[in-house]
Amino acid sequence: MAPKEMALIAAKALDEKRGKEISAIEITDLTTLADYFVIASGTSNTQINALCGAVEKAMEEQAGEKPLHREGHRDGTWVLLDYGCVAVHVFSQEAREFYSLERLWSDGKPLDLSGVLTAD
Repeated sequence: MAPKEMALIAAKALDEKRGKEISAIEITDLTTLADYFVIASGTSNTQINALCGAVEKAMEEQAGEKPLHREGHRDGTWVLLDYGCVAVHVFSQEAREFYSLERLWSDGKPLDLSGVLTAD
């Protein structure tokens, strides 16, 4: 499956669990870390874990992919799900503001999620 399709699956799964401020950035030309970052916020540690669980389930069912690595689930302020070509970051609001990935990777190309996300 193409990395863009995987990023869209992750964004939709985050949206279905009511993730906040969901965005995706294409970083293919900027780094070898991944092709896409998908970023979302959760309102509590419980929701952050639920968001990650939803992404893992959707990626396995729809893309046949399991994360290569899951980082940060113990403290619950920032969880990274690494799928190789797609990295999913789920933050608490405070951690998201602190790390500011959208600012750090502002040279990347925002992925249009309008067809995937439901209106708030």
